[in-house]
Amino acid sequence: MYTLDNNVLSLEQRKFYEENGFLVIKNLVSDDDIQRFRAQFERICRKEVKPPGIVIMKDVTIAKEDCIPSEKVVTKIQDFQEDEELFRYCSLPQILKYVECFTGPNIMAVHSMVINKPPDSGKKTSRHPLHQDLHYFPFRPSDRIVCAWTAMERIDRNNGCLVVLPGTHKGTLKPHDYPEWEGGVNKMYHGIQEYDSNSPRVHVVMEKGDTVFFHPLLIHGSGRNRTQGFRKAISCHYGSSECKYIDVKGTSQENIAREVMEIAEKQYGFQGTLDFKDTWIFRCRLVKGERINL
Repeated sequence: MYTLDNNVLSLEQRKFYEENGFLVIKNLVSDDDIQRFRAQFERICRKEVKPPGIVIMKDVTIAKEDCIPSEKVVTKIQDFQEDEELFRYCSLPQILKYVECFTGPNIMAVHSMVINKPPDSGKKTSRHPLHQDLHYFPFRPSDRIVCAWTAMERIDRNNGCLVVLPGTHKGTLKPHDYPEWEGGVNKMYHGIQEYDSNSPRVHVVMEKGDTVFFHPLLIHGSGRNRTQGFRKAISCHYGSSECKYIDVKGTSQENIAREVMEIAEKQYGFQGTLDFKDTWIFRCRLVKGERINL
């Protein structure tokens, strides 16, 4: 079972998630909250505030350019667990109410992001290759992990909505690596190397405040942003605190573990004193219940 017994999801919603691996809940986050998250994101982009632990990412096409700090050069911020304003998203009661249906009552926020998909430069680098989020996580079981992903404005095929392959959460974790794209590919945008290109795809069109919950084995990605605006979403991955860490040595996750360690060593100067698991212990935060393993 991919959902737990609860009095939040209707039978129809449970069946849909069990079968497809994702579920959209309409109008879950208020305009007021979204405006506050947007304002804080912009302050971080302008370097007015710099929360510890945050990772700021730029698109590969502008990464080396000397640009004035603004939201126009930042494609994503990750790991905002030390930013009180943005981390409020991860603790919103209306989000946790649904998260508990997948993780159970002891809930850790394990990974947080604001995604700011830029207008495509023509090199198609604003795409995100098809991937499974479990590739990035050294803990299991996968069925007790879920992502909450909220649209900060209308998101459709024009500005690069999520694309999901329904039912693929029932499969296994596939090997990931960088796709061979002509215009280059963004750091850590690993993708599945082999998948059935004839698999049915669903383009998840969402209005501002809509939230999609999805399983970490669900194959998903996003198309390029064909508009002149920046497409924003905020998300958090959650795991049951009863999940246990695994050793990824000798698995298909070794390549992402190596990359994460290189960044951690560069950012914090931890030379050979940390392992992949430690970087996750550093980021995980309890949001409900009690902390057990994670």
